[in-house]
Amino acid sequence: MGRNDLARHCPWRRPTVSSTGELRHTALDALHRSLGATMTDFAGWDMPLRYGSERDEHTAVRTKAGLFDLSHMGEITVTGPQAAALLDFALVGNIGGVKPGRARYTMICRADGGILDDLIVYRLGETEYMVVANASNAQVVLDALTERAAGFDAEVRDDRDAYALIAVQGPESPGILKSLTDADLDGLKYYAGLPGTVAGVPALIARTGYTGEDGFELFVKPEHAVELWQALTKAGEGVGLVPCGLSCRDTLRLEAGMPLYGHELSTSLTPFDAGLGRVVKFEKEGDFVGREALREAAARAEQNPPRVLVGLVAEGRRVPRAGYAVVAGGQVIGEVTSGAPSPTLGKPIAMAYVDPAHAAPGTSGVGVDIRGSHEPYEVVALPFYKRQK
Repeated sequence: MGRNDLARHCPWRRPTVSSTGELRHTALDALHRSLGATMTDFAGWDMPLRYGSERDEHTAVRTKAGLFDLSHMGEITVTGPQAAALLDFALVGNIGGVKPGRARYTMICRADGGILDDLIVYRLGETEYMVVANASNAQVVLDALTERAAGFDAEVRDDRDAYALIAVQGPESPGILKSLTDADLDGLKYYAGLPGTVAGVPALIARTGYTGEDGFELFVKPEHAVELWQALTKAGEGVGLVPCGLSCRDTLRLEAGMPLYGHELSTSLTPFDAGLGRVVKFEKEGDFVGREALREAAARAEQNPPRVLVGLVAEGRRVPRAGYAVVAGGQVIGEVTSGAPSPTLGKPIAMAYVDPAHAAPGTSGVGVDIRGSHEPYEVVALPFYKRQK
């Protein structure tokens, strides 16, 4: 089966049922509870926070492999003769230039340039795309795409209930998956996807992830989620695979310097403010939402550089949290966006936006105001951790 057949390989989609206001549950909910998971409300979903030790789960992904339920993510399908043109208008990236079977990281912005969400867009076929939004913004993205589709020969479809999403991440993940599929994993590049079967389950196999490790995300029919999870668990028994919750996913992405919407990204920031201006493709043909505001933001950033997203590593043991002030010489020079103990570095770390004058790695005299005490921190380049290839 060719990569252009991705769309036809995913026939199970159905409309999303309207929310009742109650917490939503993934197809793996009962399984998580049987494993003793601590559950938490995340963006309206009841999700596993951890199964045991967050540190052990984190370390397993860095050294062996971890298994994640990501079924809370928001899948939106865009189809039709003008699907590419719609996405090029609605998003800041050059989506029409994505080849079938490949994926692209991009953003959807407001007319004023503020970031509504960061996304991954998969091209499933010649005229079919899957937009994957963050769970907290899925409805916002769906509404924006639907509104922006006016005048285009394209359909925007809510497919959040059509998929379960299971990720296997870590250095042992290729071997685990190879034991369950005959798909060409060796030929599957980063940010690419192909149709196949995993343990007999039809799946879209994507080489993507949010941990800083090699790994795969498997989009499957919800009815097959438990079967696939159990097969992956059995295949990983001999190499240290463990189930992992959202808590270690956050520390993994933080070490890898990956932004999280609501922390490093928001409607108050443009991609240029966030240091991600590279995702904005002014050279693509036609207009797109936010083009003029983003041109102005790019010019402002060049003339008067905005605060820079940097890494901070603690000299002590106190953990910084989002919203804490970054200080130098008694003055506030920035703000922490994410912070946590780093299992890999063995020290507390943080990402923060700071004034350009204090953004260079090794800048001295920088601290974080933690409950009135200015704790010393070292400014470092992101990411904190980069896997050996």
